[in-house]
Amino acid sequence: MLLLVRHGESEANAAGLLVGRIDSPLTELGRRQAVALGEALAAAVTTPCLLVTSPLRRVVETAEEVASALTDPDGDRPQVRVDDRFVELDYGDLDGVAPRDLAPGLWDSWRSEPGWRPPGGETLEEVGARVAAACEELAGEASRGNVIVVSHVSPIKAAVSWALGGGSELSWRLSLGVASITRITTGGPLGPVLASFNETDHLAGASR
Repeated sequence: MLLLVRHGESEANAAGLLVGRIDSPLTELGRRQAVALGEALAAAVTTPCLLVTSPLRRVVETAEEVASALTDPDGDRPQVRVDDRFVELDYGDLDGVAPRDLAPGLWDSWRSEPGWRPPGGETLEEVGARVAAACEELAGEASRGNVIVVSHVSPIKAAVSWALGGGSELSWRLSLGVASITRITTGGPLGPVLASFNETDHLAGASR
């Protein structure tokens, strides 16, 4: 099983900003969400498993809680692998900008053109290509055991698009919460299959 996990709430998320490569840490709520996430994953998967992470701080902090929850009584922790292909979309000059401050019409252009590039940044098509390549490489391991990928909203949406055989424009029609879990099965005769999307029930106790 390929389990795609979004990081807990970051300081930039809480401020309502577009956040791509800015290395924003988790808030206190985000840390509680990460703990709840780890507990949910520990109840759902068996170890050993592979834990793949983006290199950014908010993901690494979330992954640390997941790894701790998955550590067995003998102290054996899951194998951890950093993969830059699961880093967030590069917003370029728009990184750290509040959506309300975007130029008029920019949002509509972005939604209507999958190849639109933020100034100095990355297109959704480019995110989709790098994430699809990473998912293809992980598919074999995920068919034999659990692979947990701790990442960001855009790469997880891209992985869902990969599983569904859709284009990058699909990401605009998906809503993904912080500290959510999405599951994709691999290795079957039909290829990757979306088994669940945006699971958040485990966060009920991690309120403000």
